[in-house]
Amino acid sequence: GTTPVNIHGKPILSKTGGWIAAFFIFGNEMAERMAYFGLSVNMVAFMIYVMHRPFSSSSNAVNNFLGISQASSVLGGFLADAYLGRYRTIAIFTTIYLAGLTGITLCATMDILAPKQDHCDQLALLLGECEPAKPWQMTYLYTVLYITGFGAAGIRPCVSSFGADQFDERSKDYKSHLDRFFNFFYLSVTTGAIVAFTAVVYIQIKLGWGFAFGSLALAMGISNLVFFVGTPLYRHRLPGGSPLTRVAQVLVAAYRKRNAPFSSSELIGLYEVPGKQSAIKGSGKIAHTNDFRCLDKAALQLKEDGVDPSPWRLCTVTQVEEVKILLKLIPIPACTIMLSAVLTEYLTLSVQQAYTLNTHMGQLKLPVTCMPVFPGLSIFLILSLYYSTFVPLSRRITGHPHGASQLQRVGIGLAVSILSVAWAAIFERYRRNYAIEHGYEGSFLSAMSDFSAFWLLIQYCLIGIAEVFCVVGLLEFLYEEAPDAMKSIGSAYAALAGGLGCFAASILNSIIKSVTGSSEKPSWLSQNINTGRFDYFYWLLTVLSVINFCVFLYCARRYKYR
Repeated sequence: GTTPVNIHGKPILSKTGGWIAAFFIFGNEMAERMAYFGLSVNMVAFMIYVMHRPFSSSSNAVNNFLGISQASSVLGGFLADAYLGRYRTIAIFTTIYLAGLTGITLCATMDILAPKQDHCDQLALLLGECEPAKPWQMTYLYTVLYITGFGAAGIRPCVSSFGADQFDERSKDYKSHLDRFFNFFYLSVTTGAIVAFTAVVYIQIKLGWGFAFGSLALAMGISNLVFFVGTPLYRHRLPGGSPLTRVAQVLVAAYRKRNAPFSSSELIGLYEVPGKQSAIKGSGKIAHTNDFRCLDKAALQLKEDGVDPSPWRLCTVTQVEEVKILLKLIPIPACTIMLSAVLTEYLTLSVQQAYTLNTHMGQLKLPVTCMPVFPGLSIFLILSLYYSTFVPLSRRITGHPHGASQLQRVGIGLAVSILSVAWAAIFERYRRNYAIEHGYEGSFLSAMSDFSAFWLLIQYCLIGIAEVFCVVGLLEFLYEEAPDAMKSIGSAYAALAGGLGCFAASILNSIIKSVTGSSEKPSWLSQNINTGRFDYFYWLLTVLSVINFCVFLYCARRYKYR
């Protein structure tokens, strides 16, 4: 049931898959991440400076784009596992992604799609005197932006799983290859982010918004071409039919037999098809476990079921165990929602902090929008040193052959994220007091020439370390633990957690603004960072992260690996 096939669904006869095929897939992910981060770091500024939207609505619109593009990844995972397979899902949605990027490029290059820029300098923008975008112009921008997000949603849950599919499960080096694959996969993600935060920002400054967004569309087009060139090399897994239908059948069958005792005289046993193969295409048989015993009633075979029972009345043990696995996996990615919320807040709050600081590096002045590159650089460094430094050291402590188990790596990431937000709170308190003491309280768009922005590198590097441990460990954990015919949905759990983190950040921002702000005093998240209290907000994130970490420890200790 798990035998890999070629694109036509036939058993593979020639040498396919392996690292060569994986590298074609890395290219697609690198371009997708480049476009994703390129939009996340530039779109807020584009909406403010070109479309003349206020900061709060611009940042919320981008947060919603980021959230939708990740949360709707479950749809891409469902289509891949149920009907299309991972290759065809990537092929379709990567084309949609390219169409969305092309539409955004047109918005930045055609005057008719943006408001007039006459007499709109920085002071007029600050005072709200620039001509705002017309409703139909914003509708067009939101449409192409969400088309792009929809394309990303179809790609994200499939790329990591499709890349991991290229390695032979029967090989003695399979575990080692898989471990290295997910590290290299995230290295390609990081490379795309670094290019977005440096080269794309530079293009925007020197050549304008049209060339910046056009470069993202061009990179996506080239990566699509490379992905399709690698088609003869790929190994595929057959889609196993609708996983949602199988889940629904288990729930309905268990409910129908909710009153049937396990010791009934009418009981024949737990139902499973004979032979080595399971009834689910693309899946091997899964052994019975004693978790969620109420779901086992869906597999209770009674005499009244007859010879050929309906799948809505009797399910196989494998089908029931699939549902159990999906339920057992939920708490782990759920505990990473808080980290995603922190990362989302950093994309906007840290940039606001950087606007008040000196971003010169010697004679070179770095654009503020380049600052998020530093977490990427720290991730790149950590991944480069991971096998030569971290694994040997941690292996001596844990005795684990890979240095740390998947859940231990997720836990390390969550713990380091707490240190990052705690430092951010301490630093912001010092930065705010310094600004007030030196007369910058009212001029929050003026950089303090004697206060370096590179103090932000501490929180950036810590959150980069947190991200690499948590996300890489989570992706590997979900791929290995998910049922054979639901690998894409398993990977979609990680993207869904990321999307929920974006929405959580937007909701938290709105609550804080409404609770802490009034006509007499500015909110903690005031547009004037020097009169707001970003430090209090960071401390709130710290407390929430500590609570989340304690919940994760409880869930991780209870989890049993397959």
